[in-house]
Amino acid sequence: MAPMNNFIYENATKVYFGRGCVKEYLTCLLGPYGGTVLLAYGCGSIKRNGIYQQIMDILRQAGKEVVELPNIAPNPTYRKVLEGAALARAHHVDMILAVGGGSVMDCAKAISLAAKYPGDWWQEFWARPGVLDFDPLPVGVVATGMSCGGACNGCAIVTNGDQKQKTGRDYPKLNPRFALLDPAYTGSLSAHQVACAGFAALCHMMGAYFGRPNGENVSDTLAEALMAQLVRSLRAILADPQDDNARSNLMWAVCVAESRMVRLGKRWDWQCLTMANQLAAYTNCSHGEALAVLQPVYCRHIFPDAPGKFARFARQVWGLPPQLGEEALAKESLSALTALIQQLNLPTTLRRLGISEKGQLREIAASCGISAGGSHTISHREILEMLKECYE
Repeated sequence: MAPMNNFIYENATKVYFGRGCVKEYLTCLLGPYGGTVLLAYGCGSIKRNGIYQQIMDILRQAGKEVVELPNIAPNPTYRKVLEGAALARAHHVDMILAVGGGSVMDCAKAISLAAKYPGDWWQEFWARPGVLDFDPLPVGVVATGMSCGGACNGCAIVTNGDQKQKTGRDYPKLNPRFALLDPAYTGSLSAHQVACAGFAALCHMMGAYFGRPNGENVSDTLAEALMAQLVRSLRAILADPQDDNARSNLMWAVCVAESRMVRLGKRWDWQCLTMANQLAAYTNCSHGEALAVLQPVYCRHIFPDAPGKFARFARQVWGLPPQLGEEALAKESLSALTALIQQLNLPTTLRRLGISEKGQLREIAASCGISAGGSHTISHREILEMLKECYE
């Protein structure tokens, strides 16, 4: 059985977790980063729930000049990154403070690079991996969503609408310097937003879990515990949206999962995530919605390569009884995954994502990159087959 792959682990983000952490720590954390802050945030929810005013009061009390970049939408765009980078350069910004969920964090990290790079940042760092041999602008994070895994990594996913490409890169230098995670800041999220964020995090962990090698390793054991906790927390929030403990556990489980810990020693199977990114590039659906449609079908395609791993998935994550036997357990794990999607009321077909023409599937399939980390290499022909299975 293949051993774990070699790895180097680095995580430079200092995390402050818990109720009241923003009020307690943000002022002192801003101190070392100069006088001008680019405040990046989403489409207005932080103004409605009072978080914007809290942050602005802290920034003013700290003596900071604030340059605002509002209206960062889900699936942050190439053009929004250009807008933010231009603002940062024009106002000689010293740091970026991202207040929001995963999309705001992603956009802020991409801006931090683009603002400091004189060339074509998309071609040099997103269209293909680049070598980040300069210091980007420092980024700090105040998380307001459950899709907060970006608080603990250097990954940023950006959509280039002109090229119909949604691409993510993970550069350690883009890790936020600090991240403030107050579960109370997630209180205004809708049930659908929580479901999308939680399910996306589950699928990200599955990408590492079902990647090679499949032998016994610490990363998979950690992933099993996190996935099981995530599922329990999602179900608890479904039963009681105001369950503070479930919200806290979900928020932290997502951050730990995305801190790269569950990928160490593994080749990450990016294939389903790449397909989901391209669906978002064509439909602007959320990442969680795209994965809800794709993940069960994708699992059925890789199932023959790793039935033993799916049986372990059934036992350790879904708590299914071992008496069922390996083959039955493996199949039941897929049933459990599908049942969760239905419980979360997430979409299950491409038509529900807005794809009304079956002929479009060939173009989407051709646009998907090929991941080499899975149990077998998926061809564009097989991607097209999967999309057709997801259509109705």
